[in-house]
Amino acid sequence: MVFSSMITLAIDTSEARGSVAVLREGAAVACTKHTDTSDYSEWLLPAVAQALAAAGARMEQVDLLAVSAGPGSFTGLRVGLTTVKAWAEVYGKRVVGVSRLEALGRSVETTTEFVASCYDAQRGQLFGGFYRSEPGGLKELDDEVVASPEEFVRMVDQWAGQGHVTWASLDAELLRNLDFVRRRLKAGDVIVAVSGELAPTIGIIAEARARMGEFSDPVTLDANYVRRSDAEIFWKGSSAGVR
Repeated sequence: MVFSSMITLAIDTSEARGSVAVLREGAAVACTKHTDTSDYSEWLLPAVAQALAAAGARMEQVDLLAVSAGPGSFTGLRVGLTTVKAWAEVYGKRVVGVSRLEALGRSVETTTEFVASCYDAQRGQLFGGFYRSEPGGLKELDDEVVASPEEFVRMVDQWAGQGHVTWASLDAELLRNLDFVRRRLKAGDVIVAVSGELAPTIGIIAEARARMGEFSDPVTLDANYVRRSDAEIFWKGSSAGVR
């Protein structure tokens, strides 16, 4: 598929700090943030309608659907992915799923060799990803993880060694007081606090992949939860003693 003038609708429902954006040729022309406690099942469709109206576009004109594939909340991700899958079928749109951790890492400017991106996963843990900075993007160097802040920082310290790291985080306060981080900051690392408005970056990444013909199959596209959902954990725990 050749895009002469691309319009992209990007959706991030990974956790409470979600957003929807409309992009034209790589530039966000409208963005709506999830700033209240409403469920995504109630918020998403009106937010998309608002963003499209602000961009002067209709769903029929959208060329590409970009969606966060996680990690994040089981319910939030399921709402976003199910909605995009339905639009892909109804409107015949192409889809690109994007890692939210990659989008977080791509949202900061850096001159360091490595980027570590992370945000609060609740239960005293972080979702984390580790990347090497390369021309035009980031190269994932290991699988995304869910770990305590201390565990994630130790992982990054082992991965990076003496190389400098930009720590991109939605929850930078969870990193600043850790011994490993303080030590690395003195050696040249940088912490960048990022806002939760990641839909525009998700859209930019998706457009770049679409131009290279790298689309996601809407049928098989699934969320990367990194860990099991609370419902699955509780169900397995409650049924462990049942024979």
